[in-house]
Amino acid sequence: MSAYVIDSALFRDQFSTAATRSIFSDEQTVQKWLDVEAALARVQARMGIIPQHAADEIQAKARVELIDLAQLKQEMDRTSHPIVPLLRAMKKVCDGDTGEFIHWGATTQDIVDTGTILQVKEALEQIENNYRRAQAHVVALAERHRDQTMAGRSHGQQALPITFGFKAAVWAAEIGRNLERLRQMKERVLVGQFSGAVGTLAALGDQGIAVQEALFQELGLACPEICWHVARDGIAELACVLAICTSTAGKIAHEIYSLQKTETAELEEPFTLGKVGSSTMPHKRNPPACEGIVAISRVVRSTVALGLEGMMAEHERDKIVLQTEREFVTRLCCMADAAFAKLAYVTAGLTVRGNNMERNLSVQKGLLLSEAVMMKLGDHLGRQEAHELVYEICMDVFEQGGTFKDGLLANPTIARHLKPEDIDRMLDPQAYTGAAGTFVDRVVAAHRGATA
Repeated sequence: MSAYVIDSALFRDQFSTAATRSIFSDEQTVQKWLDVEAALARVQARMGIIPQHAADEIQAKARVELIDLAQLKQEMDRTSHPIVPLLRAMKKVCDGDTGEFIHWGATTQDIVDTGTILQVKEALEQIENNYRRAQAHVVALAERHRDQTMAGRSHGQQALPITFGFKAAVWAAEIGRNLERLRQMKERVLVGQFSGAVGTLAALGDQGIAVQEALFQELGLACPEICWHVARDGIAELACVLAICTSTAGKIAHEIYSLQKTETAELEEPFTLGKVGSSTMPHKRNPPACEGIVAISRVVRSTVALGLEGMMAEHERDKIVLQTEREFVTRLCCMADAAFAKLAYVTAGLTVRGNNMERNLSVQKGLLLSEAVMMKLGDHLGRQEAHELVYEICMDVFEQGGTFKDGLLANPTIARHLKPEDIDRMLDPQAYTGAAGTFVDRVVAAHRGATA
């Protein structure tokens, strides 16, 4: 029986992916703990700290399928401890006295933290792969629709013409910066933990540092400068960066959601026959994937507070931190991957309705080009006076109806300085997209190779 959306047979694929669920499953959590214990034994055997035959046996038996997880759970409940029951279970399956050499010089948090980081490493590979797929699709949209003119909007209102390629290029560049954040973050987050009871490695004497360095080389993790038992800035950064990345996904999805509204109808997320928008309104074609991405981004952003709370750890060890992270690290990674997988799906199959974009350019009867007229008129009257004059004409068109062109032609000051053919040229949306195409080319050139 499941009570949370990530584990729900009904809802799990809306909030996670099969890949991340597997990475953070009970089986893989225990396996990662065993992987750390086995790697520690291998390293210590090479250094002569424990017998080689013990390390070989520990390595051979460090397999989750040899552990009774139901019994392990019972013992974890009874002892209120995650690792001691696992060590006892390993001792039972190891031959002779070899089980006595498991966990030599380690502390529970070393195993739990390093196991979590190994899971996070795998999850970030999956997350980054889906994010890159989404970026590749967005770059393709920018290139394909480089010159597709549409209304740019500010404060929710039509502002000036842009191109859809320009809008998509803004998305692509933001995803690119986020991918760079992920890369930089991994240098600080994918760091192992092996420091002993209070971080000093006292149990291993003068061999502690050498064991630590060899262990993380064995596991493919960076070695910390000093223990981070109560220095949880890495986990906090993980939460913050994934929140930034999913917020970008949420922003893109919400923009598609907004531009799919019936009155606008410029974009539409992928639709196939059989999708149902309403139990009572058969005509509805809703954007459920975009809605899901936006919802996930909100949940992930709310998790940042927990990540920052974890930095408030006490003394040299604090289980409160571990209990908090046990809940949100899995959720954070699962939901981020789901958001990016959905974003890749949406952007790969996005319908761009160019005809509706062209139609919407004329909704305001030419007012979309007020800046173009103002700037040209400014050559004759000065910028401020031109603004006042064009403003009055625009407001009259808003209130009284008619077209912007008619309002301009009817104004004697305008007539003295601008010919009708000049006004026609200025009211052409395709002629007033500025450097949009150049910006698209710049972004496509910068990011096409990175997403190939």
